[in-house]
Amino acid sequence: MGNYHHTTGIGIPATIRSGFLTLSHFGFLTIFQGYQWDGPSGPTFDTASFMRGSLVHDALYQLMREGKLPQAARKPADRLLNQINKEDGMSWWRRFYVYRMVRLFAGGAASQRG
Repeated sequence: MGNYHHTTGIGIPATIRSGFLTLSHFGFLTIFQGYQWDGPSGPTFDTASFMRGSLVHDALYQLMREGKLPQAARKPADRLLNQINKEDGMSWWRRFYVYRMVRLFAGGAASQRG
């Protein structure tokens, strides 16, 4: 697949590097080839309209879990998931459902551990 790049709109004071992820200070996310990711989580179907969004969302949540990205980035990350899913053709009803579920139940996945 190669490296994947996405502009997140999440600005931070300094560039973050963590394993296979880099988030620049102006919000440019790079996910390097070899990043371990298993597709969308939860009770859902792995469809083409959900893959790219879940990749970016999982990477941002990982940075929050590691304490490298503030928890305040959670809502922008969730909104970005919704935006990417829309761009990739996910139906409005499924986008609504996915967004509500991550807002209600995914907080623990972004919580700092350790």
